[in-house]
Amino acid sequence: MKNFISASLLAVALFIVTFAVNLQAPLYNIYAVGSGVGVTAVTLAFAAYVAGLMPTLMLLGGLSDRIGRRIPVAAALLFGFMATFLLVVFPVWEALVLARFMLGVGTGFATTAGTAYMTEILGEAKAKQAALLVTSATSLGFGGGALATGISLNLQGATIAPASFIALFILASTLSIFVLFLPRVDVPKRVSLLRLPVFPPRTWPYGIGLALAWSTTGMTIAVVPLQLEAQGFAAYTGVVIFLSIFIGFLCQPVARRMKGQAALLVGYALVPTGFLALVGGFWSQSILLILAGTCITSSASYGFTYLCGLSEFSLRAPEDRARATAGLFVYAYVGFSFPVITSGALADMFGLLPAMGLFLVFLFAISLFAVGVWRFQTQPDPRI
Repeated sequence: MKNFISASLLAVALFIVTFAVNLQAPLYNIYAVGSGVGVTAVTLAFAAYVAGLMPTLMLLGGLSDRIGRRIPVAAALLFGFMATFLLVVFPVWEALVLARFMLGVGTGFATTAGTAYMTEILGEAKAKQAALLVTSATSLGFGGGALATGISLNLQGATIAPASFIALFILASTLSIFVLFLPRVDVPKRVSLLRLPVFPPRTWPYGIGLALAWSTTGMTIAVVPLQLEAQGFAAYTGVVIFLSIFIGFLCQPVARRMKGQAALLVGYALVPTGFLALVGGFWSQSILLILAGTCITSSASYGFTYLCGLSEFSLRAPEDRARATAGLFVYAYVGFSFPVITSGALADMFGLLPAMGLFLVFLFAISLFAVGVWRFQTQPDPRI
């Protein structure tokens, strides 16, 4: 019972950390207009999240091995609080850049420490269940923040301090204290505070798969809302961002029953197919097709590919689980950021829809190449 309560509280904490990450997404246009910036600037602000997260993963992914799991999770909650408060006080593009950077640092702390901590609470025999709990909590969080703000804005009208922000302030500050009183179940290691990520052998297909999947999520969060605004579908922004993550959460029980390679292949197939439907929806101005494409990509991004990737990286490096989780998220957030920044620059030159079309071509090309190389490497040698 004690382990159940501890695991539940940790899951809620991880949910709140990731809830803060996309909480401000429906307000991107307000921040951009207030500062007079274009699409490229918006995507750069969005990617500032990765500028904070990547060094945290690369250099501090194993920090919790030295100082324990609780402090990084509590710190992540406070980063979410401070970043959101900053945007209430200064609702401009420059503040968005700094806030996104802070949110990236917090996410880096929480995901690496939280994954290892959940496994330690539940026990090594339940490592897959622990991975499912972490992916479920973070998937709901990443999608729930944008939806909560979208609903708040629809009910309250235009405001820079929606009710979703107030809820975060209360929950993050309270949980940051509760987390510190969770039991310490890890064994401290006399290791350096600065520890590089671990990339377990034969996991690159899972890393590339997640990079491609999360690149579509990055596009949905940063670029798609601008196209929705241009076509008069701005009211659907919160719903689209929520679906881009929540549908993946619904697919996780199915993915859990599949073998890792099978789940990964499904993910590779769904990502470009879903984005094709999304682009087709914008081309035909069909909100139903846009929503369908969002759901298809989501089923891979936070369902099949996310779950099998986290499980494989975790299981193949049991002695360095926090650093292996950091390794997976290095892949994920490279995909999450660089294609979005490139698409933002292309959108300023050629328009949003052509930029999305070029990104679609990129998705198909890299997916086919990665699957081809992976399947070739796993073929048995006919001479044996």
